[in-house]
Amino acid sequence: MRKAELAMAVVMGIFSLYLMWKSAELPIGWIQGEGPGGGAWPFWLAAIMLISCITIIIKWVRRTSPLSRSDEIYMDRGTMVAVGLVAGSLIVTVALFYVIGVYGALPLFLIFYVRYLGRHTWPVTAAMATIAPVATFFFFDIALKITLPKGLPIVEETIFYPLYKMFL
Repeated sequence: MRKAELAMAVVMGIFSLYLMWKSAELPIGWIQGEGPGGGAWPFWLAAIMLISCITIIIKWVRRTSPLSRSDEIYMDRGTMVAVGLVAGSLIVTVALFYVIGVYGALPLFLIFYVRYLGRHTWPVTAAMATIAPVATFFFFDIALKITLPKGLPIVEETIFYPLYKMFL
């Protein structure tokens, strides 16, 4: 646990610095008459994350947190398999976004995750696999007007024509 805590704090600290650097390509302060600059939120959130990482490293050096004093194994074999299954299924899901679209890949991922990894009942699985894509559609496509990848137009786009007519 001790080594894993330090490793994650260092990696996340480096990632925070990178996000701060990239965010600073846009204005990070207040723009008179407009509000916060385009890089403000990502920059300042990354700065807070960096401060948190530094705090974790200081606690690690001083051994003041329970994890910094622990010599337990970070992940056993079973945990590694579970993490590998989730990571692999997420990679496949993202790869499917441009083939069958977000609204086709998301239900497949949820069926795998909720039913087979979570061992929930089929009614719970069906509800999640139906509600999540519909909620995602209304949030991104309708509310935010951000079109997510729909995959092959013949397969998925036609399903959403009635919803587009109702809301757009």
